[in-house]
Amino acid sequence: MSDADTNCSLEREQLPAPASEFPTVSWNRETPPSGARAVPEETAVAITYNGTTHAVMMATPTDLEDYAIGFSLTEGQIQTADQIRSIDIAAFEEGVDLRIWLDSETADTFRDRRRRIVGPTGCGLCGIESLMEAVPAPKQVVSDARFSASTILKAQADMFASQTLHAVTSAVHAAAWWTEDNGLVAVREDVGRHNALDKLTGALARDPGPTGPGLLLLTSRISVEMVQKAAVLGAPVIAAVSAPTALAIRVADTAGITIVATTRNDAFDVYTHRERIVME
Repeated sequence: MSDADTNCSLEREQLPAPASEFPTVSWNRETPPSGARAVPEETAVAITYNGTTHAVMMATPTDLEDYAIGFSLTEGQIQTADQIRSIDIAAFEEGVDLRIWLDSETADTFRDRRRRIVGPTGCGLCGIESLMEAVPAPKQVVSDARFSASTILKAQADMFASQTLHAVTSAVHAAAWWTEDNGLVAVREDVGRHNALDKLTGALARDPGPTGPGLLLLTSRISVEMVQKAAVLGAPVIAAVSAPTALAIRVADTAGITIVATTRNDAFDVYTHRERIVME
């Protein structure tokens, strides 16, 4: 570690708080017309593998170990959590550095992949290859799980009740895992919907807990990236508050994932693999 790192790095308990309060003036609310309102923090989070920065994301500075593992899994940098030797979290005034240390074999693969990305120039085929990489074939999810309509609505209600950060900010997304036998297994929140799902994936990889088919619950719309991440997680059903994109539907159909969308007000729409949902 360099002297600069030693001087700038903060202790872990000095990571940014997940939310801060700001004065507001309200109109047409039952609450007092002025006061303080909690809003979520949005922090630059650098993701570094074996000393090489891979990406910088804007995220809520909570559950960062889960985020490091989940991002690495859903982005295909690792296949299993045990390929990570350690994770160091360094906080700076400018943001947070997640320093992920891979085992030697995985680190070699990471370096080779980066060389292939930055190596070719002006080849004529690079654009086509990049477009293909943008929507890779998803992992296949094979499951005979079936869920009733009332189960989906109950699971969603459980997730809403467990959104502690959203309860005080009204400004963060959540991703949750729910099983018939165990109810709500885990829920993670973030200003970014992708980040929330990555955190959930990391949490389940670190501590799988109850096994068995589950529902992936989302407070966001369902984009193709969310479907791809759900496939990595092995989720047979995605139940989301908002609607899916057309590409998300096509990819989910190919991956064997059921999409349940616009799940609100005791109603929802099922787009793919409808056999998993029991309409009561």
